[in-house]
Amino acid sequence: MSNTAKKIARIRTGGQSGADRAAMDFAREHNVPLCGWCPKNGWAEDYTVAPGLLNDYPELIETPSEGTEQRTKWNMRDCDAILTILPEGAYDSPGTDIGLQEGEAFSKPMFTAKGLNDVPDVIRWVRTLPEETELCIGGPRASEWTEAYETTKAVLESLLEFI
Repeated sequence: MSNTAKKIARIRTGGQSGADRAAMDFAREHNVPLCGWCPKNGWAEDYTVAPGLLNDYPELIETPSEGTEQRTKWNMRDCDAILTILPEGAYDSPGTDIGLQEGEAFSKPMFTAKGLNDVPDVIRWVRTLPEETELCIGGPRASEWTEAYETTKAVLESLLEFI
């Protein structure tokens, strides 16, 4: 883990169920500092009542808005690079689309992986990033892709062996 902690200084995410939550749990399990913006009152689709996910993930900071768009935009703005995990085939994830658009608008280094088959390419991309990178990790929420958590977690776990 020491190489990952050196290359990736922090993992940033918005705390939504699915890909974001997998990134947060991965960060905690491997002692990688965690940060990010979340909607006011800590809202996530599985944490609908304040303090929401802030009760379990106090590392996150609330945005002034209760909506998810501001959270996504601010996380893209404040990170150094963006790793998005998307499924193969069709999906409908407006928040993920906003994140990809914002990353492009901010000219952030970005990589989009579909799953475990893309791990070698993710490893090559991560190796191009500067030391002490704050990496934003995201993708669809659980209601948009039921395997988002498991797939994201598996991709991140696979990176440990190679970085």
